Amino acid sequence: MIGMTSLPLIAVNNPTLLLVVICVAGLYMAWAIGANDVANAMGTSVGSGALTLKRAVIIAAIFEFSGAVIAGGSVSKTIRKGIVSPEVFSDAPELLVFAMLSALFAAAVWLSIASAKGWPVSTTHSIVGSIVGVAIVSRGLEAVEWGKVGTIVASWVTSPLLAGLTAFTLFTLLRKYVIAVEDPIKRIKKVAPFLVFGTTMVLALVTLWKGLKHLDLELSALQTWSVAIAVSGLSAVLAALAIRGVKEDLEEEKEFHYARVEKIFAILQIYTACAVAFAHGSNDVANAIGPMAAAWGTLQDGVVSSNNPVPTWMLAAGGVGIVVGLATLGYKVIETVGKKITHLTPSRGYVAEFAAAITIVTASQLGMPISTTHTLVGAVLGVGLARGIAATNLGVVGQIVVSWVVTLPAGAGLAIGFFYVLKFTFGA
Repeated sequence: MIGMTSLPLIAVNNPTLLLVVICVAGLYMAWAIGANDVANAMGTSVGSGALTLKRAVIIAAIFEFSGAVIAGGSVSKTIRKGIVSPEVFSDAPELLVFAMLSALFAAAVWLSIASAKGWPVSTTHSIVGSIVGVAIVSRGLEAVEWGKVGTIVASWVTSPLLAGLTAFTLFTLLRKYVIAVEDPIKRIKKVAPFLVFGTTMVLALVTLWKGLKHLDLELSALQTWSVAIAVSGLSAVLAALAIRGVKEDLEEEKEFHYARVEKIFAILQIYTACAVAFAHGSNDVANAIGPMAAAWGTLQDGVVSSNNPVPTWMLAAGGVGIVVGLATLGYKVIETVGKKITHLTPSRGYVAEFAAAITIVTASQLGMPISTTHTLVGAVLGVGLARGIAATNLGVVGQIVVSWVVTLPAGAGLAIGFFYVLKFTFGA
């Protein structure tokens, strides 16, 4: 139940209506995240044919929602990524409310535009750009931590480059030692359990280090690695048993020599997509719910806080919004990631997802800022380049890069406009 027992302390016109606007902004942002960002988990699976769009939506509904509700965060930072210190709004809490609302609306509008165009852009960069814009217009240039903004800009290069190199290397090795051998089916039966072990290990570490950080489990390094190894070992054993159940289709083998090999990789890819979807739901729901919780808490309490508790109903609403966004508009970005950059098969899609996960784990432990979207696009590009530059649609890649560069200033500009509209409408 939504608690509204305390009288809002901030002197704004029609505070009840403003609470409604806060909910609308948060849900709109969640929808926009689903329309654009869920392609990170599902794009390569749909593009390779491992999943139909309908099945991808069902899987995303289960795992994105579970990630958002179970591990979406009991506490969310008021202002994402430390771009702006909340203390700069301590003397005018109503400005924080307007700033967070403006950032949500601006980021959601930009994500909607990008999704309609089929551009995979960074949700985090969208919200960060929006927050930078409202911080400048409301508190001045000095309110922004420009060093942090600089590291985000640098991630435009580091994220796709690292993932691309990883994917290029993995696919080159996979093609040479597993696919392009005399008996690929025999080889994949031997190699698949090890691939599952490695994939599970990376995904488990992503989940334990990043996806479950809000649950305050406080696992030691030894405990984390022990859990990851145990889960990976069990998964490898189950995979070895499951591979025996993959039936050979002689007609398919006549048309495509690697049909059975690709069926096995399709299983691996679906498995990877489920884990990535859970991690995505647990992390990126904060891009919608974090500012929403900040605005809600500040409006009701009249006090600016560095951390705001996030009610379960907000996390659930965010999870629903993400799933609805994928189901209604997500197909356009999925088409770009899964089909327009390069032709994907389950083996290529699996390598792209695995390379992106490896890059995320490595960057997370090194403290490097990284964009999940940029990472996956770079990995898909790396797989394409491993087959030769002719196998890659450089025109589409160019459009995507331009959309990345535009994201921060677009978010900032839109946020400034929304800030003035909201301040005029609800101003003290």
